[in-house]
Amino acid sequence: MVFNFEQVHNYYERLVFEGVAARAEFHPDFTMDMFSDVACVALNRLPAKYVRHDVDLMFYLSEPERRAIDQALDTEIQAAFKFVIERMTKNPR
Repeated sequence: MVFNFEQVHNYYERLVFEGVAARAEFHPDFTMDMFSDVACVALNRLPAKYVRHDVDLMFYLSEPERRAIDQALDTEIQAAFKFVIERMTKNPR
């Protein structure tokens, strides 16, 4: 039997990466490593939701659940930027 788990991924990954990229223009002093750090911090603060297809999860969510996901994403991405900024201020590279 051959197993193929390539479709399995954390639902939040793409959303966090897009959210970090969308906020990049507000942080022109950030390096690519810092943006990666922000993504890692945000992902570690969010619950893991593994899916094969994003649409499968969205189909089963109610509108309040979708809003809660959007709010959690925004909150955790903002917190991750703040965390990285604070660490870089204390320990510049």
